[in-house]
Amino acid sequence: MIYLQKLEMQKCQKMAENIDKNFPLDPKIKKAFSEIPREIFVPPGLKHHAYKLDALPIASNQWISSPLTVAKMTQFLEPITADSVLEIGCGSGYQAAILSKIVRRVFSVERIERLVIEAKLRFRELGITNIHVRYADGMLGWREFAPYDRILFSAAIAEIPNRFFDQLAENGIIVAPIKRGKKQIITRFYKDGSKEELENCYFIDSKSGVE
Repeated sequence: MIYLQKLEMQKCQKMAENIDKNFPLDPKIKKAFSEIPREIFVPPGLKHHAYKLDALPIASNQWISSPLTVAKMTQFLEPITADSVLEIGCGSGYQAAILSKIVRRVFSVERIERLVIEAKLRFRELGITNIHVRYADGMLGWREFAPYDRILFSAAIAEIPNRFFDQLAENGIIVAPIKRGKKQIITRFYKDGSKEELENCYFIDSKSGVE
């Protein structure tokens, strides 16, 4: 396990403060952002940008979302009382790492093998042991460990397939960026099919990639 150097810790904490100023966070979620060094999840040449509130390119023509976007998705998921979360689209692994500090078990599915391998290495480096990553088509979910208290989509999708509601626990929540024409809207769904549209966003399309 690596231990954050004092400078890294200060950068994490400053970023968490900047997020909180833009979008007030639950204290537990803010603490998670102050404990996960984002620089580990970005390419070496972009480490000097790691703690800015910007999306950055990663391997396989994918992107790591802005920390502010990750914070909004996390908070909208209401994870504090959850035990297990299914993430569709592991990408760099940053979102899963944040969730690992809040919930007991994180299950993440990724369709790009290189990203799976790299994310697992990052989790190992950080000493994170409660994230389970699967190389597979995320649109199938991960039925073996269902039901999940929360399900999070890290890529834009036109609609939520019924199979995800089948894999959602009673009183569970799904958060996803939903495509509406040229717009995308972060939307929160409930087990009974009701939903709330929360705010506009921009994510990679689920057909072309995640994060």
